[in-house]
Amino acid sequence: MERVLGIGGYFIRASDPTALGAWYRGCLGLDADEHGLWHQVTGPTVFATFEVGTDYFGSRSQQTMLNFRVGDLEAMLTQLRDTGADVADEIQDMEGVGRFGWVTDPEGNRVELWQPA
Repeated sequence: MERVLGIGGYFIRASDPTALGAWYRGCLGLDADEHGLWHQVTGPTVFATFEVGTDYFGSRSQQTMLNFRVGDLEAMLTQLRDTGADVADEIQDMEGVGRFGWVTDPEGNRVELWQPA
């Protein structure tokens, strides 16, 4: 059986794609080139399904949620707050998995930040 090799891309609809791309570069440091190509650090990727009624993604209209691995969750959340980003107050700790925090991008998409254990 053929198998996928990894995530090849993540695509987001936006009313202002240029501004949203600039937000991800400026606030999260996502250094994608002009074509969106980004060379990420090697590490784990989680693929998980959730019940249709979950509130975990924030808005019920959001069908997927992007999760970024970070080295220092507290530092990233502080950096985001300093830019005026919409950062959730809560942090979730999962023993053996890591710590989680959330930010909502300017288009209303909730993004999860994960500091692996």
